[in-house]
Amino acid sequence: MEGKRVHLLGSPLDLLTMNETLSQIETLISTQKPSQHVVINASKINLMAENSQLRTIIEESPLVNADGQSIVWAARFLGFKVSERVTGIDLFENIVIRAAEKGWRVYYFGATEEVVQIVVKKHRKKYPNLNVVGYRNGYFEEAESSSIAQKIHESRADVLFVAFSSPKKELWIHAHKDEMQVPFVMGVGGSFDVVAGKTKRAPRWMQKTGLEWFYRFIQEPRRMFKRYIIGNFRFIKHVFREKRERRGAIKISEKNSK
Repeated sequence: MEGKRVHLLGSPLDLLTMNETLSQIETLISTQKPSQHVVINASKINLMAENSQLRTIIEESPLVNADGQSIVWAARFLGFKVSERVTGIDLFENIVIRAAEKGWRVYYFGATEEVVQIVVKKHRKKYPNLNVVGYRNGYFEEAESSSIAQKIHESRADVLFVAFSSPKKELWIHAHKDEMQVPFVMGVGGSFDVVAGKTKRAPRWMQKTGLEWFYRFIQEPRRMFKRYIIGNFRFIKHVFREKRERRGAIKISEKNSK
């Protein structure tokens, strides 16, 4: 992975394909040291701009993927070569497949009790060799966090999927990573709801054209207005600001080299 990490819009980003990402995850799991994976999208960039703790967590992550098509477009606009988007939900499914093949112990944490049970049931049926060592819904009091982390530690999980929203999932994982001692922890957001059939994912053509956010917006326009409409304008401002700054830095460099 050396040489493939860049920094843009205040965040690190690893310029990896899906297969390269899976290889890196396998390496992280083999070390048996706790690590936290993060994906970034337009919303995450906006959150990082106002949350220094989240920004620090992402900076410290050994693996950061481009979840949103907006990140891919922004990176290319800013001069970085991004070969493909590695979405959180697609990576989630690919890790489950790899876990079944490699014998990794997997733990599911988040969503409602009904949803997490459906996800575990579906994955066990689809991947008979999958070793699910535990699951839990995502509804709890903060005072329960340490006992939950201890139970996850006792499960000896190799992989933990945490289905909370951002920045809650990043903050919770970071706070309890050392207690859990799970080699690979991944925040998967609403992926459990999609796998369970509670939420529909955008058609393939909308995913490829970068309109997945719009499909999500039309499903829940009131709840998603701030995130997607106002948030997208904020993200575009971040992109053009960085473009101007990069141009300015190039001009200063050229002037100094003369």
